[in-house]
Amino acid sequence: LSAIGAVSSCSCLCPAVWLLKPGMQKLSSVALHTAARCAAKDYYEVLVLGGGAGGITMSARMKRKVGAGNVAVVEPSQTHYYQPLWTLVGGGAKQLAASARPTGSVMPKGVEWIKSRVTVLDPDKNCVWLENDTKVSYKYLIIALGISLHYEKIKGLPEGFRHPKIGSNYSVHTVEKTWKALQDFKEGNAIFTFPNTPVKCAGAPQKIMYLSEAYWRKTGKRSKANIMFNTSLGVIFGVKKYADALLEIIKERNIAVNYKRNLVEVRADKQEAVFENLDKPGVTEVHQYEMLHVTPPMGPPEVLINSPVSDGVGWVDVDKETLQHKKYPNVFGIGDCTNLPTSKTAAAVAAQSGVLDNTISLVMKNQLPTKKYDGYTSCPLVTGYNKVILAEFDYDAQPLETFPIDQSKERVTMYHMKADMMPFLYWNALLK
Repeated sequence: LSAIGAVSSCSCLCPAVWLLKPGMQKLSSVALHTAARCAAKDYYEVLVLGGGAGGITMSARMKRKVGAGNVAVVEPSQTHYYQPLWTLVGGGAKQLAASARPTGSVMPKGVEWIKSRVTVLDPDKNCVWLENDTKVSYKYLIIALGISLHYEKIKGLPEGFRHPKIGSNYSVHTVEKTWKALQDFKEGNAIFTFPNTPVKCAGAPQKIMYLSEAYWRKTGKRSKANIMFNTSLGVIFGVKKYADALLEIIKERNIAVNYKRNLVEVRADKQEAVFENLDKPGVTEVHQYEMLHVTPPMGPPEVLINSPVSDGVGWVDVDKETLQHKKYPNVFGIGDCTNLPTSKTAAAVAAQSGVLDNTISLVMKNQLPTKKYDGYTSCPLVTGYNKVILAEFDYDAQPLETFPIDQSKERVTMYHMKADMMPFLYWNALLK
C-alpha cells in the first residue's frame, strides 16, 4: 500500500492498492522514435524534466534500471516541498519548515541534478534546450513538470497579498498568511474560492474552510463568521458518494455554497472580492470579506504550451493507460502536467509511477506495456482538526477504496494518517 504526495502535485495523498492492480495493455506499436541525437555530449539515457514527487520518484526507479550516471533530472529549485502539508500549515496545525528539504537531499544518489530550467522541447531530435542555450540529448524522456499557478489572472493579485486578511495555501509565500488571517478574524464574511480552471487537488479549497470553521468554533468566534464557499463548479465534489457526505457537513455547519461563481478581482485595500456569475457571463457581484482564501487559476507550465509534446491546451499528450506519449514512443509523462482525465493529486502521481515504471521497462525491451493506469486518484478531505474523509476514486469517478470501511465517514484515524504517517512515507518511501 502506498501513501504518498508530491511537490509538483496537490495536497492530496493517500494509501492505495494500485500496486496490486496490473492490467493488460492493448496491442500497439512501441517502435522507438529514432531521429538522430542532437549531440553525444550532454547525453543521458533517461532525462527527467522536473524534480517534484513524480520526477524524483521516476529518477530513483530509472537509476535501478540504467545506472545513476545515465539518469539526469532538470530542476531549478533549491528546495523540495511536501505540499500536502500546506493545508495543515494554513490551518495552524503544522509548521511550514516541516514541509521543506533541500533538493539535493532528495535527489537519488549518483543521479545528475541539472540545476537549470528547460526552455524548449525538441522530441523530433531527442533533445531539450535549457537556459543559457544549453542542449541536452536523451534516449528516453520523462516529463514531470507539474502545474503552474496564475494568481496574476485575478485582477489585484498577487500584489493584494501584501494586505492582511488574505491568504492562499497553494503557495509557499502565502500559506502562512492564511493562518494569520484565520487568527485575526473578528467578524464578517469568510470567503473560500475555487477557480474556473483545472486545479491540483480539487478538495484542498474546501479543507481550509472546514479547518477555519472548526478553529472559530474552538475560539468562540463561529457565531460572528458568515462562511461562504464560492466555487466555479456546479457541484461540491465530483464523486457523488463523497459529495453527499460533504453536503451534510456543510448543512450541519451552516456554510453557504455559491455555485458557478469565479473570482475575477480582489480589492485588498477595501477587503472586497469580485466574482463573475458563470451562468450570466459578464455579470459580477462584490462581497466584502473579513477573511479571503484564494485558490489561484492554474494551467500547464509555459514551456509546454505550443510544444510538440502537448495537446491543444498545453498538457503533455499521453496514453491514459500507459502514460506513454501518443506520438513519441520514447517520451513519457507523469502527474499534473499531463492530460490524463483524472484529478490532479499526489496520490495519482504515486499510482502512476508504478504503471510508468512498467511501461518504460517494457518499451526499453521493445515489448508491449502490460500494466494499465485506471485513473486512481485520491484526496483526504480534512473536515476538522482530527477528522478526514478519505476519498479515493478512478477515471469514471467511481469510489476505488483501500479500506473495508465506509470511507465517506469522517474518521480520526484517517486524519492521523494524513498528518503523521503520509509525510513519513513520502520522504522515506516514495522519493526513494
